[in-house]
Amino acid sequence: MEVFRKYFSESQLKDLEESGPNWGVNVHTVGHHVHPPQRAYPDPEHPSTHVFQWEKGRRLQEFQMVYIAGGRGIYEGDGLEPVAIGAGTLMMHFPEVWHRYKPSPETGWEEFWVGFDGHFAEYLMGQDCFDPQKPLISIGFNAEFLNIFLRLIDTVKYEGVAFRQISSCLVIQMLGLVYASALMHGKTKLRQEQIIQAVRFKIHENWERNLDFEAIAAEQNVSYEWFRKTFKDVLGTSPGQYLLQLKIEKTGQMLRETSLTIAEIADKAGFESEFYFSRIFKKKMGKTPSAFRKNVP
Repeated sequence: MEVFRKYFSESQLKDLEESGPNWGVNVHTVGHHVHPPQRAYPDPEHPSTHVFQWEKGRRLQEFQMVYIAGGRGIYEGDGLEPVAIGAGTLMMHFPEVWHRYKPSPETGWEEFWVGFDGHFAEYLMGQDCFDPQKPLISIGFNAEFLNIFLRLIDTVKYEGVAFRQISSCLVIQMLGLVYASALMHGKTKLRQEQIIQAVRFKIHENWERNLDFEAIAAEQNVSYEWFRKTFKDVLGTSPGQYLLQLKIEKTGQMLRETSLTIAEIADKAGFESEFYFSRIFKKKMGKTPSAFRKNVP
């Protein structure tokens, strides 16, 4: 997956506020970054409103969710002792609450983030499970949460029709999933579910590639036969069909929300040719990509 970051300026946020309803959630920043080992953190591309020095920490003017998808590091908050964090940890930052965090120099980490505010955001973040004194929530490899996060990044990246309203709804969906995860905290998942969730994350993160599922099974220390059967038992479809359906969903989104040509979309989704993409898309959706795009409201 390509790294991406977007920080809206004050003038952009003002223009967005005048563009229609936002469902009570204003998205200020969204992104994905892989921070390599042995590299200073944060990197220089952070704007002054979000960058911080470890010695001083920072206080944000907005709410922020930061999800660690890989690697490990350390977190420290207002009144909280330093604590080690790793993959599957969600950091919930509140306005004006001091905090600081950084990846381990040995591992680096992969992070997703979204910053937001708004009257409905304040209501949601005021629920019992969201506590400034308990900013760390372990959600593990939650494929549904990550899928929505990746959808949010794509929505902001392409800035298609009503992207601000769609972004607001996606943040609301993520907060709902985090709330549910917090309620389920402490319940143990079966080993097979942990494996499938981890693989689902890898699929959603690398949907534009043609993945080697035998190699992925080996990474999880299971046989390909066991992995394929368990994947289908849990999700009702094979890994290959799951990936293909995800490609179709993503390309449908690009057809609806961007001006990319069909050839460009086919290439971005990892199809070998525009002709092959069009044939598969028609088989799955009942109409060609061009016809699908023409019928978008």
